[in-house]
Amino acid sequence: MSVAGALPQPLENWFKTRGWQPHPHQRDMLARANDPCTLLIAPTGGGKTMAGFLPTLADLARAPHDGLHTLYVSPLKALAADIKRNLRAPVDEIGLPIRIEDRTGDTSNTAKKRQRADPPHILLTTPESLALLTSYPDAPHIFKGLKRVIVDEIHALAESKRGDQLFLALARLQTLCPDLRRVGLSATVDRPADIARLLARHPDPCQIVTADPGPDPDISMLETDEEPPWSGGGAAYAIPAVLEQVKRHKTTLIFHNTRAQAEIFFHNLWLANDEGLPIGIHHGSLDREQRQKVEAAMVRGDLRAIVCTGSLDLGIDWGDVDLVIQVGAPKNVKRLVQRIGRANHRYNAPSKALLVPANRWEVIECVAALQAVRDHDLDGDPRGPGPRDVLCQHILLTAAAGPFEADALFEEMQSAGPYVDLTRPEFDACLDFCATGGYALRAYDRWQRLQQRSDGQWQLRDPRAAAQIRMNAGTIQDTDTLKVRLKRSRGGKPLGEVEESFAATLSAGDTFLIGGQIVRYEGLREMTVEVSRNAARKPRIAVFSGTKFATSTQLSQRILRSLQRHEWPDLPAHTADWIHLQNRMSRLPEPGRLLIESFPRDGRENLCVYGFAGRNAQQTLGLLLTKRMEETGLAPMGFVSTDYATLIWGLDAVTDPTPLFDLEAFRDGLDGWLAGNALMKRTFRGAATISGLIERNMPGKRKSGRQATFSSDILYDTLLKYDPEHLLMQITRQEAMRGLVDFARIEDLLTRVETRIDLVRTPHVTPFAAPLFLEVGKVPVQSGSAEERLLAEETEALMMDSGLAQM
Repeated sequence: MSVAGALPQPLENWFKTRGWQPHPHQRDMLARANDPCTLLIAPTGGGKTMAGFLPTLADLARAPHDGLHTLYVSPLKALAADIKRNLRAPVDEIGLPIRIEDRTGDTSNTAKKRQRADPPHILLTTPESLALLTSYPDAPHIFKGLKRVIVDEIHALAESKRGDQLFLALARLQTLCPDLRRVGLSATVDRPADIARLLARHPDPCQIVTADPGPDPDISMLETDEEPPWSGGGAAYAIPAVLEQVKRHKTTLIFHNTRAQAEIFFHNLWLANDEGLPIGIHHGSLDREQRQKVEAAMVRGDLRAIVCTGSLDLGIDWGDVDLVIQVGAPKNVKRLVQRIGRANHRYNAPSKALLVPANRWEVIECVAALQAVRDHDLDGDPRGPGPRDVLCQHILLTAAAGPFEADALFEEMQSAGPYVDLTRPEFDACLDFCATGGYALRAYDRWQRLQQRSDGQWQLRDPRAAAQIRMNAGTIQDTDTLKVRLKRSRGGKPLGEVEESFAATLSAGDTFLIGGQIVRYEGLREMTVEVSRNAARKPRIAVFSGTKFATSTQLSQRILRSLQRHEWPDLPAHTADWIHLQNRMSRLPEPGRLLIESFPRDGRENLCVYGFAGRNAQQTLGLLLTKRMEETGLAPMGFVSTDYATLIWGLDAVTDPTPLFDLEAFRDGLDGWLAGNALMKRTFRGAATISGLIERNMPGKRKSGRQATFSSDILYDTLLKYDPEHLLMQITRQEAMRGLVDFARIEDLLTRVETRIDLVRTPHVTPFAAPLFLEVGKVPVQSGSAEERLLAEETEALMMDSGLAQM
């Protein structure tokens, strides 16, 4: 198909006046405009958005359309606003009579009501807002005439419950609009066929269009005068080298894996910024107004550097960024590639990026990640079945729209990618939960939400409940945050948010970092943390916490393989020497084997297990191993974990570790440990909130984190005692095993290793084990036999000193 034949004259003229030609993949998308489903994989800066919208613009240029024509869904509100700004330019320049509006949590209620009554031609929204739109009785009117849905950054949605929510909403749209065309856009996909299956209406096929990937990125590790430390995540040693790179470039994005690391690094960078270069900070916990100021300054090109987190991962075009710096090991190659793409956001222009390892272990990981990027080896684990708490929420949202037939809804849900394997008993259990609350809760009126009519259809028992269901819809779980404001008589300037658990540790006078500035805690007033500015150069308490990523399975295996070489010329000399020394004193970890070291230190016996299973799994391994050691008569005292290893210390040396690694015993131990654990209660609260059992939002007010925790803890204890196989308890166990506990990685490790366990006894701490002694987050083993033995030894020593032993 020629460009002239594919493009209406106004669009063709617009391209010509700009001196442009549509890229081949843009022409391909235009040619496939009538395909039921298309997934476009194109590099960052390759015109993905225009490729997705060209069929829409062509349609609307050929003939007027009444109502909503195209729905655009993105993971970020800011991305929707960015697309709106970029899409308006060609529409206005061509003079097309097209209304483009966005609908997110920031849209006014007045505008939302108007959009439902009179939808624009193109609506830009998020998964949450789309789910709410489908829940109104007038949804058939809103989506009447809808032709296309474009899902941007689909890889980011496909790995989360927000994606599950979106794909269920798409199934509902397909019921309302049988001829709906689906389009997915992404730059980083490790399994294109899997993403295509998620996007398509099952069993329809989804065509995959792959653009020219363009030149490989210019990516390397930052050279610094100072060597990285043995442990830690702040990379303070690299501040002078990073600042020098900022001076050499127009705009630099400095990515971090956590908000805490971003705050600390920004503070240190600002202290070293003697020339007063304009530098900003951007992350999800900052106040919206402050984030928008930084974003506006970025678009104008006013900032030389922005210290940021995942809040800037996705495809927003923030001006002339010519360098990306990743501080800390990337943990995930896909995430690294996504972040690299923020630099030189133009077609066929190589992105430039530098990696800054925070410690000695991360040097090895960064080199492995660099090689993976050059090999185009993206990591990613196969996803499990769609979660049932999201399914329950969707049933309630469907009921809010009006009566429904169970058979039809089940069939509709099975057409959604994540739920193609959903069984009828699983669906019926979710429907029963939505209708009655489940066996142990069906006696309570508050959970009797649905009823079956005489014609067999299901409906809300109380139509007024629809508003409450919508108010609590969504899959993003709060970390129970509190607003931070400068103390004023009427409430001062908002600065951002901190976790409620962090606020609970603060005492009057404590200083901490937020938004790159040091503030002093003054008190808690009406669930708001009140602070004042503080001129100190160093905060007493570093910063509130943030999420830590686990190194991906594929990257961990690449690291293990890299250690099998005899020489490491691609590593800095200090790290290569460190590996050589480890090999001489002990041995190097190998794929398919499990290395365990045993050595004395400070009067304690130490056991170091190199599982390379990721931080969460290594943490769980520490819990289970110390429990097994207790059961076998050993005396563990505590442990600490990293992505690569778990270090356990205690009173006894382990001579044969093989019996400790019994998978069935681990499973039994995990079940017992999880049942009464705070982790399970936190996981239950998330599932109970998403499924609609617990309501966080009430008309005119919102429950605090403590209130929600209190009510969910009571429910959890009740179900654990009276109905342990309740649907939500099943969901909670699955979530815990798959999420923070990451037991699947332990199972995978032990299955690969079998009995190939290598115990090396050394007289001293080994080079690879040394960094673990500097790690924070050490976990003591409570009320174990070690405490009893130490107490007995201390008592005996006191008696000997006092002469009582002879009496």
